[in-house]
Amino acid sequence: MKKVRCSLSRKLAIMILLFAFLLAAAAACVSYYIFSKTVDDYYGNITMNLAQTAAAMVDKDLTKYYTEAVKELYLENLTSESDDEAEREAYLAKYDALQEEGYQQLFGNLFRVRKANAVLSLYIVYIDQQTETCVCIVGADASERASFAGTWDIVYEQYCEALSHPEEETTAYITKTEEFGWLCTAGAPILDEDGTVIAHAMVDISMDKVIRARYAYLFKLIFLLIILTVILTYLAIRWMNKAVVKPIDNLTFSATQYVQEKSEGHQGGEISVFDKLQISTGDEIENLFCAFRQMEQDINRYIEDITFVTAEKERIGAELNVATQIQADMLPGIFPAFPERKEFDIFASMNPAKEVGGDFYDFFLVDEDHLALVIADVSGKGVPAALFMVITKTLIKNQMLMGGSPGAVLEAVNNQLCENNEAEMFVTVWLAVYEISTGKVTAANAGHEYPAIRRAGGSFELFKDPHGFVLAGMENVRYKEYEMELHAGDTLFVYTDGVPEATDAGNTLFGTERMLEALNGKCDTDPKKLIEGVKNEIDGFVGEAMQFDDITMLSLQVAMGICVGKDMEVQA
Repeated sequence: MKKVRCSLSRKLAIMILLFAFLLAAAAACVSYYIFSKTVDDYYGNITMNLAQTAAAMVDKDLTKYYTEAVKELYLENLTSESDDEAEREAYLAKYDALQEEGYQQLFGNLFRVRKANAVLSLYIVYIDQQTETCVCIVGADASERASFAGTWDIVYEQYCEALSHPEEETTAYITKTEEFGWLCTAGAPILDEDGTVIAHAMVDISMDKVIRARYAYLFKLIFLLIILTVILTYLAIRWMNKAVVKPIDNLTFSATQYVQEKSEGHQGGEISVFDKLQISTGDEIENLFCAFRQMEQDINRYIEDITFVTAEKERIGAELNVATQIQADMLPGIFPAFPERKEFDIFASMNPAKEVGGDFYDFFLVDEDHLALVIADVSGKGVPAALFMVITKTLIKNQMLMGGSPGAVLEAVNNQLCENNEAEMFVTVWLAVYEISTGKVTAANAGHEYPAIRRAGGSFELFKDPHGFVLAGMENVRYKEYEMELHAGDTLFVYTDGVPEATDAGNTLFGTERMLEALNGKCDTDPKKLIEGVKNEIDGFVGEAMQFDDITMLSLQVAMGICVGKDMEVQA
């Protein structure tokens, strides 16, 4: 089994961990945000309610009086540019006098509210819109850090609402200060009977414990989520390994084992590795397992079929080899065919497109002075054409040996072939009788290619003879005979359509013109070299393209000499 660089279980573990931690981080952020907002809103509401309560409890007239007095004192101190000790003493004396005139009553009202609600600071301020400063009127804190009446500070940024809209409440806000830490601050306007804003009651609640509680909640939440993430991730990884990774590993192992056993020569029905597995996940993995098991069964059957087909093919191949040899033995194949006859030379060849072909040629002496020449092409290829060829060849030879003329022989053979021709096969035939003593050729053409003739000293040309209908196509067909003469040095060349119809890779035909060129390139040679030359030209033209049709050629050459009656003097 090939070792993987990163296993599926590792990828799943990494993916689950990343997803779990991202989910935990998102949950922590959302939970902390909701918790913080809830707490902040809660304390903001408390602070605002306390500010409203303080604003409602204080004496409005007394507050208005002290506000006006403190404003005067504040403005006096603000405009004073002198650092004289006497003036400072006078300012403090006015402040002390202000403290004695009912100040304790106003202070007491605020102090009770502050003490009852345990707030950090509760005070009344006046916000000067011109100077944008906050002036303390009274504070409910008697400690040293309390703000005394008449002191002021720059207005906090959050007080801007009171500057622009003094009649409205100051929204509660949380901020961190250097002196008091985290504070939640809110304010409510103090209104006189006319609805005029006198001052603002401000409340500060310490948020230090709340902030620490928020951080503690966040830390506990993160810790809990990490624990839950680790546990859930561990369980998810175990489940994924059991439900996904392990079944896939088992499938991989079984597939590898199957291939190894097949490579060792086991046959299809001997092994069944996938039947040994038990995968019942109820999902796509089980479907994959079923597909693998079915594939194994199909492959085993396929191997059995292939084994049978291969054996059968080998048997048929052997029989076809025998058939090829039989067909070759049926055709004249010994050359020179008539070594004792010096009047002519003859040669022929047949190259089937398959193991056996439908083309055939034949030549035989009807008597001492007459040579029969046959070339034919059966429709189709392979074994059916070869069987039809054997019948046709046998019938033609028998009829010729009985003394019939070419036309009469073709008529008789045609009628015989038409009987029980359920396959509707047909054959084209060129049949001739060459009279050796005179050079006369009597021939008949049953739908075959035109012969080619070369006169002595000339070049090959097609002899366009009259064509009749193919054999086995229709009964009682008449075939017209024609005559021609072959003189000393003349050459006759006949062929099947596999020669001009030879096709190259571009589906271009060899053609009759190329055939004539090939013949004329070898016109001065004997029939064997002539046919071999044409075949070489065809092979060069076709190249790597597959042979489409049987290629059959026959050539007869009359020896150089002088005809005298029935004898012929052959030149030495």
